[in-house]
Amino acid sequence: MGKGSNVQKAQAARERNQKKQGKTDEERRAASAKAKQDASAYMCKICRQTFMVNAKAQLLYLHVTSKHDGTDPGACFDSLVGYDPNDPEGKNSGGAQGVCTVAPKKAAKKKDDDLLSLLDAGLSKGKKK
Repeated sequence: MGKGSNVQKAQAARERNQKKQGKTDEERRAASAKAKQDASAYMCKICRQTFMVNAKAQLLYLHVTSKHDGTDPGACFDSLVGYDPNDPEGKNSGGAQGVCTVAPKKAAKKKDDDLLSLLDAGLSKGKKK
């Protein structure tokens, strides 16, 4: 058995050389810009401490209460304006905006009814030759 055609070997060599070269200047700039944006997603306005993108409001509120006790949470982070520490998910918020009505579940059909309706409709055995 052969080891592949010359076209495959040339393509594999091109891919190896491309990996050795690394990223282009545009890719490096885009990656560094994204890293900077992600690293400073949340920044405290008072002490300039940064938090990652995935930092939750609870963590930000904990920072406000431990480092800047007595200040308004909105003064540190814009995302904490109107934040209620007793209701972190916002489930008990008053007003029609947070109200979500849940539709009642439909009763599950019985399999017997489905089978009977299929048999009543008349099933064919398949293609006739």
